[in-house]
Amino acid sequence: MSLGIVVPAFRPDVDALGSYVRELDDRLSPETIRIELDDPAAGAVDALAHLPATVNAVPARRGKGAAVTAGFEALDTDTLAFVDADGATPIESVSAVVDPVLGGDVALAVGSRRHPGSDVTHHQGNLRRLLGDGFAWLARRLVGGFGARLYDYQCGAKALSADVWRVVRDHLREPGFAWDLELLAVAGASGFRIREVPVTWEDKPGSTVAPVRDALSMFAGLVRARHRAGVVAGSRLHRSIARDPGPSLVDRAADPRRQR
Repeated sequence: MSLGIVVPAFRPDVDALGSYVRELDDRLSPETIRIELDDPAAGAVDALAHLPATVNAVPARRGKGAAVTAGFEALDTDTLAFVDADGATPIESVSAVVDPVLGGDVALAVGSRRHPGSDVTHHQGNLRRLLGDGFAWLARRLVGGFGARLYDYQCGAKALSADVWRVVRDHLREPGFAWDLELLAVAGASGFRIREVPVTWEDKPGSTVAPVRDALSMFAGLVRARHRAGVVAGSRLHRSIARDPGPSLVDRAADPRRQR
């Protein structure tokens, strides 16, 4: 089975990203690596041009969810995966996430920093860690009943089959960090089994997550994801209060006039 990897990046450290992409290519031998580069700094595209990857650079910041969606739409592989550009998830752990999907054991696998079997070698700051733990606790209670009861929803290493993507793609509307949660909630509500894989993980400096601002945005995204999962699962309540949610990320990517 073929593997395509998307790396969403917003003004990354190009040297660190380059090393990570080369290692992904050497160790995992994907058919395609695609860097979705938002608002690149001067010279960044040229600095990445020599990598074994396709670089799709856009002048504005789309958000992680919109970037990964655009990357997945451009892939033509049996398995789709994404990893964060900072390399916080080492290649051995990325492989552990990808392999069950490549092998056909499961349709969707997610890396987990909070799994009891994970190995966190360098923790986030206290505020980010506290907010992250609280968000994961709340998410388990709000979307766990839809088949997405996990320890960790936001770890930057996930893999899914092309079949999963075809089912969930039109339901996804969160352009930012809440996209991971929406993906898992909708996939679980669609009946796909999710395997949570413990990973080795190291917090990297220069995170683009703003703890308080993004925590509020993620909470709003969590509420929306719960509702969309309820609609997909056939909940009478959620279907009765459903309104036109607007264009999906796929629709917005296909029509530049809908980007905002």
